[in-house]
Amino acid sequence: MNVDNRYFWPHKDLLDVTQLSGEETLRLLDLAARFQDINRRPVKKVPTLKGKTVVLFFVEDSTRTKTSFDVAAKRLSADTYALAKSGSSINKGESLKDTALTLQAMGPDVIVMRHASSGAAEYLANLLDCSVVNGGDGWHAHPTQALLDCFTLRQAWQGRFTERAVLILGDIAHSRVARSNVHLLAMLGTRVRLCAPRTLLPAGVDNWPVEVYSDLGRAVRGVDAVMCLRLQLERQQAGLLPDLAEYSRRFCLTADHLALAEPGACILHPGPLNRGLEIADDIADAPASLVLDQVSSGVATRMAILYLLATRRDKDVL
Repeated sequence: MNVDNRYFWPHKDLLDVTQLSGEETLRLLDLAARFQDINRRPVKKVPTLKGKTVVLFFVEDSTRTKTSFDVAAKRLSADTYALAKSGSSINKGESLKDTALTLQAMGPDVIVMRHASSGAAEYLANLLDCSVVNGGDGWHAHPTQALLDCFTLRQAWQGRFTERAVLILGDIAHSRVARSNVHLLAMLGTRVRLCAPRTLLPAGVDNWPVEVYSDLGRAVRGVDAVMCLRLQLERQQAGLLPDLAEYSRRFCLTADHLALAEPGACILHPGPLNRGLEIADDIADAPASLVLDQVSSGVATRMAILYLLATRRDKDVL
């Protein structure tokens, strides 16, 4: 795959979407579209990253992100190695620093990390010479999810983010996906709305570039997409949400709600879905749902990210 100087990449790491400009984001999405074309071929593998090594260091559980990065790296012909907390010396008391330095001594080109602590990926990036990708850190950020969500919307919207509106619905307070998407969508010119119980809104949300609603019927009116979020009960303190049935009644997206949105409005969800709690079963599988498109977009977007980071120093590539 030939890549010209339009794809020169100045960043050693991808830690948060806040480090990206609008131009860099669109460049990355353009490259992801080229990899998406490759993913539609009968033979999906290319030798682009042959000889490169990608380590998947997932201290926190993951299905979609970890598998997506693994598939993305393998389709680029990179060697991948997976390390989880349960299979690492972290369980024996080894510090994150010593584990990271051990991994670096093995000569990886990119480490993709997920960790329950906000800032863990940045800590690693400041410590290591190789590139680090934040695969989700605490409540802080999930940059690759936001990028793949924007890639999915870009395809659905024929490339136009301006004069569009997105509603992000659900557990905003505990969602790194929401934080990354709010920043990226707003930077690309999309109007962003939030809808959640007051107890599931983060501190300082009044300073975010968003409109905040507590009534789903009002919030969904006229939007071009609804992004439902998983209710993260494992991160919540007791008392924030005492009644799941009441939450479902007020904040579960249904066909009646979707009828109030713009014609052709689409549905997104980063997964895993809690059907009947966050999103009604019938619309989770409706034609308007782009949930599986997000999974496909994730592979292409993460191929672009790995390519840009792993080849940024290769003079024979740029």
